[in-house]
Amino acid sequence: MRKIKVGLVQQANGRNFHDNLEKLSRNIAAVAAYGAELVVLQELHNTLYFCQTESTDNFDLAEPIPGPSTGFYSELARQLQIVLVTSLFEKRAPGLYHNTAVVFDKDGSIAGKYRKMHIPDDPAYYEKFYFTPGDLGFKPIQTSIGKLGVQVCWDQWYPEGARLMALQGADILIYPTAIGWESSDTDDEKARQLGAWIISQRGHAVANGLPVIAVNRVGHEPDPSGQTRGIQFWGNSFVAGPQGEILAQASNLKEENLVVEVDLERSENVRRWWPFLRDRRIDEFGDLTKRFID
Repeated sequence: MRKIKVGLVQQANGRNFHDNLEKLSRNIAAVAAYGAELVVLQELHNTLYFCQTESTDNFDLAEPIPGPSTGFYSELARQLQIVLVTSLFEKRAPGLYHNTAVVFDKDGSIAGKYRKMHIPDDPAYYEKFYFTPGDLGFKPIQTSIGKLGVQVCWDQWYPEGARLMALQGADILIYPTAIGWESSDTDDEKARQLGAWIISQRGHAVANGLPVIAVNRVGHEPDPSGQTRGIQFWGNSFVAGPQGEILAQASNLKEENLVVEVDLERSENVRRWWPFLRDRRIDEFGDLTKRFID
């Protein structure tokens, strides 16, 4: 049986960059101490979620890759002998920035990176102001524990990316995330949004016969502009198996570390029972590359 233990770090962030990193370091070490070989962090975990407003000053938060943060997480991965999935604000060139997931292998080397492809632009999520859409494609990252199909947040709503990762041999689909409620949403609307978020990713697990890991922020972060009442990040980080079954799920209000055993061989059996890849009508899918079919 090919089983691995996965660590999820669901964290609330503050204004102090160094305090956030110290807390992350403690939490990463804590899940590693419980046997986690793969550790996944939330989206843009070094800082507050700065995309609530559009400010050119926030570009000062970006770093080159490799750079200081990759050095910090590389050393953690090496010391703890873990594969570590991080989410960084990448400065590629002056005026050119990406929302980039960087994966470190157990020896501290950078196994690969993924630049967020789908960039939202919604009230309190003004990401198009900051991030250029990714140009590395949907390609799994090979590590010592398998191929990781890493995407970031808004990508999780699109089945195409998950499918392309699966078609290239991904063993697990992984989504670092920053999503929450605006305080003016009704309780019914909050329940619908959270339910849709979970269902969409469980759907990726089912359709591709793969485990899914989603790690979200938690806690309230105020709007620096004062135009809204900020975002209550809804947590609920979870791991789903290849039939969409929930293997573990965090709460929606508190910081939480999870360590979950995932059986990677189960995907083989599930795909034998439900051979969706076999039965795909690839000869009829050409129109999927169109924006809309009039």
